[in-house]
Amino acid sequence: MAQKFYVVWSGRQTGVFTDWASTQRAVDKYAGACFKSFPTREEAERAFGRGGETSVPTKTAGKQKAGAPDSERAGKHSAHQFDVRIYCDGACEPNPGNAGSGIVVYRAGKLAQLWYGLYNPMGTNNTAELNALYHALRMAEAEIKAGNSVEVCSDSAYSINCIRSWAANWERNGWKKTGGEIKNLEIIQDCYAIYRRIEGELSLTHVAAHVGTEGNELADRMAMLGAQRKEKELRLYQDKIDIPTLLKMRAG
Repeated sequence: MAQKFYVVWSGRQTGVFTDWASTQRAVDKYAGACFKSFPTREEAERAFGRGGETSVPTKTAGKQKAGAPDSERAGKHSAHQFDVRIYCDGACEPNPGNAGSGIVVYRAGKLAQLWYGLYNPMGTNNTAELNALYHALRMAEAEIKAGNSVEVCSDSAYSINCIRSWAANWERNGWKKTGGEIKNLEIIQDCYAIYRRIEGELSLTHVAAHVGTEGNELADRMAMLGAQRKEKELRLYQDKIDIPTLLKMRAG
C-alpha cells in the first residue's frame, strides 16, 4: 500500500503527519478537527502551507467550516481553552537583510505581553521565524512546568514542519538530509530539543498570515519593531499597549 501523508489544519496538533495513528491522535474527539490525506509529501506540505483547503473536500468534526484557515478557527477558540496562548513571528527587510522577531502572549484570552528583538543584520525570514519560535517554545516550556495549558501559534509552515515533520528523520540520519545541507541547522536543533520535551503537552498551531488575527498581526509588528530598532536582545515592550495604534505600525 502506498504511503499517505496527512494534513491537519485543526486538531490537538497541526501539521503534516506521515502515519494515520499520529493523525488520529491529533483529531480524534477534537471539536472542529479538519484534516485530509494526500498521496505525496509535496502536495501535503503545499496544502498545509496555504493554511486550509477550500477547493477539495476535507474531513471535519463538529460544526466548523471545512477548510477554514487555522487563523479563523483560532479566533473562535474559547478564551479559556488554553491558559496561555503565544503567537510568534519573524520579519526581514530585505530578505536576506535586517531581521527581527516578535512574540505576543495572551493569558486567559487577554493580551498580557509583547516582546520584540533578536535583530540580525544578515538574517532571513526563515531564521527570524525560527528564532521567534525558539523563544516561544522556551516560554511555553516554563508555562507547562507551572501547570498551565499552552498553545503556540506561528504562521511559518516552514518552521513548524522543521521541528515536527522533518527533524526526527534528520536526527536519525545524523542531522543530514538527502540532496543537500540542512539550512539553519543549529536553531532547528535548539527548537527540536525543547519540542521533544513538551510535545505531549503542547498545542502547536499553524495560522494564516495577514488575515486579521490579532495575535499574529501584533507578533508581526513586534518583529518589524525589532528589526527597525536593531535590538539584539528579546525585549519586553514597555510602551502603552494600545492595540489599534500598534496595528497601525509597519507590517512585515
